[in-house]
Amino acid sequence: MDHRVTQAVSDHHVGQRHLDRLVMLSDGVFAIAITLSAIEIKPEALPGKTLWEAWATPLLIYFLSFFLIGTVWAFHRRIVAHLRDIDPVGTAINLLLLSLVALMPVVIRFVFEGFQQGQGLLVYGIALGATYACMAVLWLHVAFLAGLAPDLPRQKARQWLLELFAGALIFAALALHEAHLRWASVVVTLLALALLSAKRLRVLRGRDRS
Repeated sequence: MDHRVTQAVSDHHVGQRHLDRLVMLSDGVFAIAITLSAIEIKPEALPGKTLWEAWATPLLIYFLSFFLIGTVWAFHRRIVAHLRDIDPVGTAINLLLLSLVALMPVVIRFVFEGFQQGQGLLVYGIALGATYACMAVLWLHVAFLAGLAPDLPRQKARQWLLELFAGALIFAALALHEAHLRWASVVVTLLALALLSAKRLRVLRGRDRS
């Protein structure tokens, strides 16, 4: 029998395995979502349409989907890069986030198809707001409640949290504006700007201390 088999599995190794599997699943979902964005390209070669007219909107849908999914992936990568472990609550929040990411190609297509009916940007704001809010809740849990990112300075962790919540509020403001709740949209936008200002102040204070 290999001597390694007789060695006990430490809690650290178990936690690392859980985290590795979560990262593998997450990257797989992000990759599939990007691939589905390409599959969604369906140019219509109708009589009287030029080649550009047939391809312009599908390509715009694809590149916008790729950019948005890639941006969310970059934020997610930043989160998991600092984790030592993942707990059941963090796993559940991450699964919710992945379910929203998987819907992104459909959301972007609906944005373009429903733009003339005035519903496209509403759905867009709701979907992106929910995605960023989910990332913010994930980071709030793993970094502050569960303490799974102990090596990251607290100041930096707070800055990232403010950034994620500000992103969620900006998209929520867009959704409120499209729902004709203009005053609510203004209030939410001001809250987002306040969070970004607070983040900026924390960055400047951190530089002064260093």
